[in-house]
Amino acid sequence: MAKNTPPGHPNIFPALKYKDGEAALGWLTQAFGFTRQAAYPNPDGSLAHAQMTYGAGMIMLGSGGKPDPKNPWSSEPLGVYVQVEDIDAHYAKAKAAGAVIVRELADTGYGAREYSARDLDGHLWSFGTYDPWKTD
Repeated sequence: MAKNTPPGHPNIFPALKYKDGEAALGWLTQAFGFTRQAAYPNPDGSLAHAQMTYGAGMIMLGSGGKPDPKNPWSSEPLGVYVQVEDIDAHYAKAKAAGAVIVRELADTGYGAREYSARDLDGHLWSFGTYDPWKTD
């Protein structure tokens, strides 16, 4: 487990997209008292992905981009990421229950395996093996 990982850490993370992710990092720190845990830039200098903590909780955020039909996270303003242990079984159960899969189960370039789906009201959810608490 990474340093500063709370015991029994949460595995559900709100994920937000901002017009300017870097500005959001500073503002969330100053206004709400969040602490930057990790931040990764895009090649163009915008914020690809960041993680901020507050107590035992964590949020994930980044800069919004051009809509990509293959990846709804590119421009969706708000969603939820859930870290699960057996992602293949989770995916099969969601698909069998009729979940609308919007990003098929696949391995990522950052070592996770995940998929995205919309719930009955169209909210974006992503499920995968990525555990942001393990970021050093």
